[in-house]
Amino acid sequence: MSDTPFDIDTLSGMSPLRQAVFSIGSNLGDRLEYLQGAVKHLRATPGLKITRISSVYETTPVGPIDQPDFLNLIVTSDSTLASTVMLERALAIEDAFDRVREFSGGPRTVDVDLISVGQREINNDFLTLPHPRAHERGFVLVPWLEVDPEASLVGHGRIADLIAGVDVSGVHRRDDLLAQ
Repeated sequence: MSDTPFDIDTLSGMSPLRQAVFSIGSNLGDRLEYLQGAVKHLRATPGLKITRISSVYETTPVGPIDQPDFLNLIVTSDSTLASTVMLERALAIEDAFDRVREFSGGPRTVDVDLISVGQREINNDFLTLPHPRAHERGFVLVPWLEVDPEASLVGHGRIADLIAGVDVSGVHRRDDLLAQ
């Protein structure tokens, strides 16, 4: 065995396969159509393979202003893409659906958040992983637990345990809606 600090993926030129978790939400216009469109765009992303899509949840907005309820879901995927590339893709999807950022927490046609990428921890001017507020948001945790009951969030613990400390009273599964 070699004592070199290189891993086989680096030497072969291949990137490691990691699970990426995206949270998608919409509270303006045809909310379900926006969710489905965002999923479709993620599905078309080279180097990213969707593994699971949660049920659609209707959720009470988090934030200081009065606004319509959201539809939210979680998408898990396997990807060889760099975390920054996945974030750029999420932002491009928002742009494709005319996402306007008037102020933080405001209403939006679609919101695509990169929640986590494997066990990566990143904190720079462009990207923070895991998402800095994911551990306190029922609209992220409840659908994530649905698609991966063993999931955990780096630095915070198991999703099932995190839910116990979060208000999920405003998170309701919509069995009449389906995003594919």
